[in-house]
Amino acid sequence: MSFKSTAAEAAANPLVPHTAELIVGAIAFTLLFLVLRSKVVPMFEKAFAARTEAIQGGIEKAEQAQRDAATALSQYTAQLADARGEAQSIREEARVQGAAIIEDLRTKAQEEAARITASAHASIEAERQQAITSLRNEVGTLATELASKIVGEALDDQVRQSRIVDRFLEDLEKSK
Repeated sequence: MSFKSTAAEAAANPLVPHTAELIVGAIAFTLLFLVLRSKVVPMFEKAFAARTEAIQGGIEKAEQAQRDAATALSQYTAQLADARGEAQSIREEARVQGAAIIEDLRTKAQEEAARITASAHASIEAERQQAITSLRNEVGTLATELASKIVGEALDDQVRQSRIVDRFLEDLEKSK
């Protein structure tokens, strides 16, 4: 009775499956497992591998980009330092050239001033000589007229007038 009551109880218990259902379920599960393992799992593995490669490639690209950026930054910094040094040397060279230009202009101005001064001195000397010549002629004429009046005869001879004037002026210069 005990055995029959367990089978009767089993048939009556809806939670315990029948043996045929268990076998059909196991075969269906095995077939489904094999189909999924042979068809679906490789596709998932390919997708996972592709995604992993893409992520890994992205990380490598990012690292390479970071290395390139660091290299470019160091090159930029070096170029900037070179440019600053070059700008400083250009400023120094311009300052030196400016000082040289100023000195050159100062020298030219002094030379021009000396030339103008020399020209003015020469002009003054020429005018002085012209004034002396003019005065000699006037003094000579006046002296000749005065001498003519004193002597009472005409002293129209040009050579004689010239000698008298020269002698008179020499006497005046000696008396100074």
